[in-house]
Amino acid sequence: MAFYNPPRLKKYNYDPQSEEPYRLSRSGIDLFAECPRCFYLDKRLGIGRPPGYPFSLNAAVDFLLKKEFDVHRAKGTSHPLMDNYHINAVPFAHKDLDEWRENFKGIKYHHRDTNLLITGAIDDVWINDKKELIIVDYKATSKDGEVNLDADWQDGYKRQMEIYQWLFRQNGFTVSKTGYFVYCNGIRDKEAFNGKLEFNIKLIPHEGSDEWIESTLWKAKDCLNSANLPQASQDCDYCKYRKLTQQIEKSQNDVMVADQVEEKKEEKFSSGKLF
Repeated sequence: MAFYNPPRLKKYNYDPQSEEPYRLSRSGIDLFAECPRCFYLDKRLGIGRPPGYPFSLNAAVDFLLKKEFDVHRAKGTSHPLMDNYHINAVPFAHKDLDEWRENFKGIKYHHRDTNLLITGAIDDVWINDKKELIIVDYKATSKDGEVNLDADWQDGYKRQMEIYQWLFRQNGFTVSKTGYFVYCNGIRDKEAFNGKLEFNIKLIPHEGSDEWIESTLWKAKDCLNSANLPQASQDCDYCKYRKLTQQIEKSQNDVMVADQVEEKKEEKFSSGKLF
C-alpha cells in the first residue's frame, strides 16, 4: 500500500492570484523556518515531504492525558501535577476547546495583511489565578536520564508553543508568557514488562516570545508569491538527499550516454565503415 501519494490537488496549493485566505497551519510555519525550499515545494507546488508513520503510542499518551485533565476541567479543580509544581491554575473550560484540539481545525486567526489564515491544534489550555491562559503541550518519549528542551531539534517544540500563544492573543485572550510541556518519559529499567508501560512525568516551563511570528509570516508570504524555487536550508536532510540523488542520476546518465557513443563507434569500425 502506498503511503506517500504526491502531488496534492491544485486546489489546496497556494495560488498567488487567489483572493481567498490561504490556510497555513502551525506546522507549515515551522516548515518554512526549517527550510524555505521544502515549504515552497509543499505549499506552492503540492509536493510535500514524505511523512513519517504515525506514532500510535504517543497518540495514546495524548489521549489519556486529555481525559485525565478533562476530569479536573469538569470539576474546576487543579491536577495533582499542577500542585506538585506549585502552579496556581486549573484546566481551562471553554465551549470551543474540542475544536481547538481537532486536527485540520484548531484555533484560527486571519492575518489580513498577508491574507493568511493561521491555524493550530493545541493539546491543552490552563488558566491561572491571574486569569491568564497557559498554553500546554504534551510530549512522550523514552530515554535514559532527564528529559529537557536543550536539543537543537527541539527548537520546533518551542516555536510550536509560541505560535499557539500568539494565536490565542490574536483571538483576544490574555496569555501567560510561560507555557508548559507535560513530558512523559517511558521507564525502561523495570525488571519485567508485564504488559504495562510506566512513565515519569515532568513539567517543563518555557517562556515564549512571539515577536518573530509577524516578520516570519511576511517572509513566508513573499516566498509563496515568488516564481522561483528558493534556496534550501543548509541543515535540511531532505534537500541534501534530493541533491545527492540528482547528482548520482546525472552521473549515471552521462556514463550511459558515453557508453552508447562508444558502442556506435565500435559498430562502425567492426563493419569496416568509417563514415
